[in-house]
Amino acid sequence: MAFELVAGLAAKDYVTDLKLCRVLFEDNQHYPWIFLVPKKENTKNMTNLTMDERLQLMREIALAESVMFKLFPCDQDNVAMIGNMTPQLHVHIVCRKKGDPEWPDTVWNRTIGKYAPQEKALIIAKIKAEFAAMSADSQYGQL
Repeated sequence: MAFELVAGLAAKDYVTDLKLCRVLFEDNQHYPWIFLVPKKENTKNMTNLTMDERLQLMREIALAESVMFKLFPCDQDNVAMIGNMTPQLHVHIVCRKKGDPEWPDTVWNRTIGKYAPQEKALIIAKIKAEFAAMSADSQYGQL
């Protein structure tokens, strides 16, 4: 069985692939937001990852946080693994600023404003380029 995204994640925009995870983009102009999805079949929880895969996931989360902080300076980044509605392990990385539409509350199932198509394409390209640039940094291990 090959790795496949569940419907909710398959609808997101592709950014790039890392060693373990696929990076996806959430189209919400209020919050810079990406997902990391381990490219391993039948992975619903962290318990479905080996210890080496878990460590790799932590490296990729650290890289994703660095990418997002660099491109979207914020007051707080939220890193979460919530699988109640999407039955595939995925990590949310969301940049938050004081005064954003939901601050200080959560963003789950809240305000959504879509990007214009050209703006979205530019943002995804910037994120992809920054992942490529930062992936060479040895502090993140093999990516």
